[in-house]
Amino acid sequence: MKKIILLLCLSTVILAVKGQKNIANADSGIFLLHKFEQHIGKETYHIIKTDKGITYTVDFKFVDRGSPVPLKAELKLTSTLEPLGLNIKGRTSRSSTINDTISITGNEAHLKVDDSSYSQKLSHLTFPVAGYSPGTVQQVLLQYWKNHDRPVKINTLPFGSVQIKKDGTDTLSFENRPLILERYTISGLIWGNELLWADNDGKLMCLITNDAEADKLEMMREPYETLLPTLITRAATYSMGLFEKAMPKINGGDKVIAIMGGALVDVVNATTIPNSVVLIENGIIKKVGKAGEIKIPANAKIIDAKGKTVLPGLWDMHAHFEQAEWGPAYLAAGVTTVRDCGNEFGYINAIKKAIDEGKGIGPEILKAGIIDGKGPYALGIVQADTKEEAIKEVDRYYHNGFIQIKIYSSVKPAIVKAICDEAHRLGLTVTGHIPNGMTLQQGVDSGMNMVNHVQYVYSIMKRNKDRSINFEDSTSKAAIQFIKDHHVVIDPTLGVFEMSFRSVKEDITIMEPGFYTLPLPLQALFKNTGQDPAGAAKFKPLYESMVKIVKVLYDAGVPIVAGTDQGFPGYSLDRELELYVGAGLTPIQAIQTATITPARVMKVDKETGSVTAGKHADITIVDGNPLSNIRDIRKVTLVIKAGRIYDPVKLHRLVGFSK
Repeated sequence: MKKIILLLCLSTVILAVKGQKNIANADSGIFLLHKFEQHIGKETYHIIKTDKGITYTVDFKFVDRGSPVPLKAELKLTSTLEPLGLNIKGRTSRSSTINDTISITGNEAHLKVDDSSYSQKLSHLTFPVAGYSPGTVQQVLLQYWKNHDRPVKINTLPFGSVQIKKDGTDTLSFENRPLILERYTISGLIWGNELLWADNDGKLMCLITNDAEADKLEMMREPYETLLPTLITRAATYSMGLFEKAMPKINGGDKVIAIMGGALVDVVNATTIPNSVVLIENGIIKKVGKAGEIKIPANAKIIDAKGKTVLPGLWDMHAHFEQAEWGPAYLAAGVTTVRDCGNEFGYINAIKKAIDEGKGIGPEILKAGIIDGKGPYALGIVQADTKEEAIKEVDRYYHNGFIQIKIYSSVKPAIVKAICDEAHRLGLTVTGHIPNGMTLQQGVDSGMNMVNHVQYVYSIMKRNKDRSINFEDSTSKAAIQFIKDHHVVIDPTLGVFEMSFRSVKEDITIMEPGFYTLPLPLQALFKNTGQDPAGAAKFKPLYESMVKIVKVLYDAGVPIVAGTDQGFPGYSLDRELELYVGAGLTPIQAIQTATITPARVMKVDKETGSVTAGKHADITIVDGNPLSNIRDIRKVTLVIKAGRIYDPVKLHRLVGFSK
């Protein structure tokens, strides 16, 4: 009996020693996940090292405006960090899922992506990584890159490739001591560049990326969360600086520019000047007229616009400038001014500063500062639940150059009035969502000047059983009359709803003819966005009514301004105008919603919004005639912003478009 007890004790000791060995070879870490700087979740990883290799298990989850986004992953490697497999399943955003299994044996990979299974031979230097999340996989990817002497490119599974570059070193202050971090860019996992900071041991400290909804998302190693605002601001400056070398240089000859021979669209009077001349000096339009009426200085740079149409630079009145790549993409599409409808405070300030100082490429940015209320559906860290909090946040935006306040969906009804009162006292206007529990009429009565998204107009009109609108009903007519009488400005963002309600079985190039010129990560993002055919059929009456609302509002004299709420970078503004023409507006009326009308409602029409002497030289030249075919507005051949000349093809290639 004693012998048996002794053997049992010995076995227990052996198992305990083995357990201690496994514990000794285990490691873990936590990344805190943020959107609009708000802590919305975390990613926890555990590492187990055995004689067979290394296994990372990852539990990733955040809650975005009330919607859980969970994901689990397992990454297997050899002891020298050569990949053996990756299993990843869950959600990558509120509206997208992932279910990938990748196993590697020798020089062959076996893949299961959703319902598809296949095998492929491996190229040299290949690593399994399924997108921006989880951050742990990117941490190991960085270490793999270093172990292989920092190659120019690494192929990725299930598709694509990445390019990693060391971008510099940052010294920060943490707990009263210097913290030195290495800074890297990673391109190929999302559209454009991610920014990543790691310590000397290769541990990921911060990753600034974009999620599968194209919203900026930050991952921060748990003990260092207080450094996030600093790194967000630096990320804006560094990312804009990546394009600085591509900035067009203005030499002596380019200070005077003459655009000759084009058909100039006068958006103020809704007329066209054929065979026109536009003379620009030092970024200002000096003279506009017909050929032969204006003397051209000898030192002028001549731009031949014969056979083309000359337009004012376009406006996107619902932008979210969440990464530097939007700058070149906007300009390439002829968009020279955007209203940023809510962003991270430090980030958008740094982005605008870089553009304004000539250290980055992008349109003029008009900043609308977002304020939400507290609650499970809140967005961002700028939240107000009391009058005092509302006044404080409005004042902070005002003193930092914001010209408008944007109200978001969780603001309490009583606080809407406090925000509007303080904004109006300071000379700011107020736009935004109609908060939960309020109607559009209540929001406007509380002081809102503008409303984002046509859905809030739709919601106060009489609906039929199939979700279409009865436009002849007194309720619907009263809603339109109220909006008109209160001079409310609407940016409909029809393109958002078209994308949301489309059938994924339809050819996406009908909506976006340039779809296959988009960077691959963007193609993957948009291709499966929408509904199955049955869902699309169900929402069709609703969407068609939203389109008709735009025409009804316009005919009633309500100011309509074109905005996109992101979508296809740059191109979505073109699509928005096409949808307005489809709703019944004429091409010139649609173009006015993206030029002179937004300039007027933002009270800057004395400086911009039309090709008029004395205004800023923000000009778009397109091939063809968008007044007879609105789709010609996509054919941008040259863009001038503040007197600088840009080639749209070069701008597009700068941010990963094929042309």
